Amino acid sequence: MTTTSLALAGLPIVTPDHSSQFVLRRNGTACHGRIAFPTRVVAGLVRAGRGYAFSVQGDLELQLRRRSCNFGRGGKESVGVSQASAADVVVVKDDMKVGGRSADHGDERVLQLVAEVREAYMTMRTKPAEWRVQQLKGLLRMVIESESEIVEALYADLGKPAHESYMSEISLVKSSCKLAIKELKKWMAPQRVSGSMITFPSSASIVAEPLGVTLVISAWNFPFLLSVDPLIGAISAGCAVVLKPSEVVYATPALLAKLIPLYMDNSVIRVVEGGVAETTLLLEQKWDKIFYTGNPKVGRIVMAAASKHLTPVTLELGGKCPVYFDRSANLKVGLRRIAQGKWGNNNGQACISPDYILVDESIASELVDNLKEIIETFYGKNPISSTNLSRIVNTKHYLRLISFLEDPQICSKIVHGGERDEKKLYIAPTLVCDALMDSFLMSEEIFGPILPIIKVQGEQEAIDIINARPKPLAAYVFTTNKAVEERMVKNVSSGGMVVNDTVMHHTVR
Repeated sequence: MTTTSLALAGLPIVTPDHSSQFVLRRNGTACHGRIAFPTRVVAGLVRAGRGYAFSVQGDLELQLRRRSCNFGRGGKESVGVSQASAADVVVVKDDMKVGGRSADHGDERVLQLVAEVREAYMTMRTKPAEWRVQQLKGLLRMVIESESEIVEALYADLGKPAHESYMSEISLVKSSCKLAIKELKKWMAPQRVSGSMITFPSSASIVAEPLGVTLVISAWNFPFLLSVDPLIGAISAGCAVVLKPSEVVYATPALLAKLIPLYMDNSVIRVVEGGVAETTLLLEQKWDKIFYTGNPKVGRIVMAAASKHLTPVTLELGGKCPVYFDRSANLKVGLRRIAQGKWGNNNGQACISPDYILVDESIASELVDNLKEIIETFYGKNPISSTNLSRIVNTKHYLRLISFLEDPQICSKIVHGGERDEKKLYIAPTLVCDALMDSFLMSEEIFGPILPIIKVQGEQEAIDIINARPKPLAAYVFTTNKAVEERMVKNVSSGGMVVNDTVMHHTVR
């Protein structure tokens, strides 16, 4: 039987069920992740220089920041490992070749987990209001007691400033939890409905019941909020939940996998870590409800998988969210709100961030000048060094955004920003004037700090441009003219609309 040896420096003695944060340095590439030890394979530990050396029999998997790699069965290999904190961010290059599944979940383990959750759900333990309230209170306690860990994880994943983590993720989860606890009994109460002469003198009621075992697949851009908020809804409905966080980020999913079993009923609320392979395997199973947050491409895959079992699906997808800025609007106030919604919202990596501005041509020049000043006020003369901007999530998305800026149709139209730091994955707030409507920038959701500005002759031209494209998740109108406001609200169809502000509608409960 083959063995694998690893030299550990600065780590405590490892027990069979122990997991430790680490930085793996191999072939000059540093990878931030976690080391996990299958309980059946750990052998003896011996002192080795500054750390410890140990051997395992069978397979040992090292789970990296974005992928996992196997050591063992293929021969003997020695790897140097050193301690790292959750805030240490190391980007794994997209071309790094690693294989295997995550340390926590292989095929059999995932299938067993799903079966265990369904078996536990069939005991009806999730139906009583008392159980639901207990789980919600446990979740709220988890958020309160682990707030600093959540902030650290979000910083590790996205470079997200602490104040932004609290405002855009933690506070919203707390609010959802408190609302559900307060309103749960009302939501569960039967609703009386009127009968007819045929049913007289009987009565009729609508009784809400749980859909069953729910799969929640969350997104990477708000990895805490978009994992936990759907979880709150599923628990409130009395459902069992399997949560699959995004594999694009590492620290927040790992934290959720650690915390949720400590505060909630682990027999019916489980977390599956891993990548595309684990998500694909989960989608092959039968579910009673699937909730997916992410991009339309994967949304189609989710919908196709769900159709095989006629599973009801909720898809929360992205798109290009337009802003119409009317000549009657307050420039300074309106542009500050646009800047906050764009760059103060995960540096544009949000599905409801303003994607482009349609501005009345009579004020276009003034709008650009004011927006430049506001960017400098918010983020300084060198924005890529600002501590108030989140970084781009990884190299793949960074290069995607840079390709927009290097497009020959676009690069000559950049009027502000464009600075970038590939090593740190930062791109400064960037303004692009008069972007061509058929350019790649105007055809794809930007999901980053680039903001195109396009002149229009009035609200009707803006309406025509918006309606010629796929329906946006959100639309924003800045005007003090009631007639303009009414025409925009009446004639533009979107998932949500805000007048004289941006993104605030997601706080409405």
